Amino acid sequence: MEHIAEALKAHRTFFESGKTLDAGFRRERLKRLKRALLRYENKLYDAFWADLHKSKFEVFGTEIGMVSKEINLHLKKLGKWARRTSVLTDILNFYATSRIYHEPYGVVLIMSPWNYPLQLALSPLVGAVSAGNCAMLKPAHYSKNVSEVLRELIAETFEPEYISVMTGGRDVNRAILDERFDYIFFTGSPRLGRIVMGKAAEHLTPVTLELGGKSPCIVAPDADIKVAAQRICFGKFLNAGQTCVAPDHLFVHVDVKRQLLNQLRKCIQRFYGDDPEKSPDFGRIINGEQFSRLENLMHSAGTIIHGGRMNRETRYIEPTLIDGITPLDPIMGEEIFGPLLPILDYKRLEDVITTVKSGEKPLALYFFSGSRGPLEKLLSATSSGGGCVNDTIMHLLNPRLPFGGVGNSGMGSYHGKFSFDTFSHHRSILRKTTLFNPPLAYPPYGNKSRHIRRLLS
Repeated sequence: MEHIAEALKAHRTFFESGKTLDAGFRRERLKRLKRALLRYENKLYDAFWADLHKSKFEVFGTEIGMVSKEINLHLKKLGKWARRTSVLTDILNFYATSRIYHEPYGVVLIMSPWNYPLQLALSPLVGAVSAGNCAMLKPAHYSKNVSEVLRELIAETFEPEYISVMTGGRDVNRAILDERFDYIFFTGSPRLGRIVMGKAAEHLTPVTLELGGKSPCIVAPDADIKVAAQRICFGKFLNAGQTCVAPDHLFVHVDVKRQLLNQLRKCIQRFYGDDPEKSPDFGRIINGEQFSRLENLMHSAGTIIHGGRMNRETRYIEPTLIDGITPLDPIMGEEIFGPLLPILDYKRLEDVITTVKSGEKPLALYFFSGSRGPLEKLLSATSSGGGCVNDTIMHLLNPRLPFGGVGNSGMGSYHGKFSFDTFSHHRSILRKTTLFNPPLAYPPYGNKSRHIRRLLS
């Protein structure tokens, strides 16, 4: 606790020095981070393999490459984003100027999860640095190998009083949250998000919460079934299903159900071979606790029509399709966060909409269809953090789209300029002339009300 308090004090002193306000300082630190990612690339590959059995291709594509791409955009646009913005002034403030100053909050806390332990720590950090803040990172304890490499990377790259990393378990989390920060950015489960928000409320600290939920995937009768199967398999089984925006469950129209299930089986075999346990491209469950939870969900309802093999010792769970699921089954009661895909069939899109709306608002929603009418009907009747049409998870790759949840799946957003805005206080300043001073606004008001009504109506 003393170490945390000392680090936080050092951060505040560094921020008060004003060094982070300089755009050149921010750019140089972003360049340092990008160089460090390439320098630590092999160490990161080894750490990801140890924690999640994650292939080099997947590590670069979903972790290192995404952070590098984010840095590139901030380096290109930082000057424009940080520049004060002039806006129009209303007639009541005639002969005045109105400007928005984009200021850093100060010292921010970034708490990241274990499923994408590099990307979900460093992508928010890019926004915090770009906006001019100092930061303390708290990576997840479960992905301990990646967290340790991340700690080394940050310590070598940045001044400790500028960016720090705190590792450890729940005791460290509690100690950090007892401190006062100027902003908290948290990625994790809704349950932990409530705890973070409660602690932040004690200091009236603003927060961004990137949570999760049960993201539905819907396949309409006019969908391209072969393409849909490939994209569903990719999004669902990436990182062994441990992705916050993975398709959580599948609604498929009865007319194309058999065709889709056949294509899903073929895709799993094509992606990972006859025995996915031997595939270098299929990951593992993070720990025994999560393994046991998924094992219970797998056998809680329905019929396994593909997969189902497990190895507790290596934390392997095969890509598994479960048919005959209803909305009331246990597997539909919580976010799955693993390689299990429950399948529900439907005849009317209205029934799917009713089921989706009966639960919490999801982080993502996916719809496969060739028709615009059903899409507009679905989007107008439901709410989600984001989503894709005729694809899954790929909306995350566009840094010009905001990424974030709504309701139970989170609050606030980031990526690209939205990251810069999230970590900035947008300060409104009106500068008015003293050359003349109209008496209209000052008492006594007398018969001035008709003039005010004319100006304000």
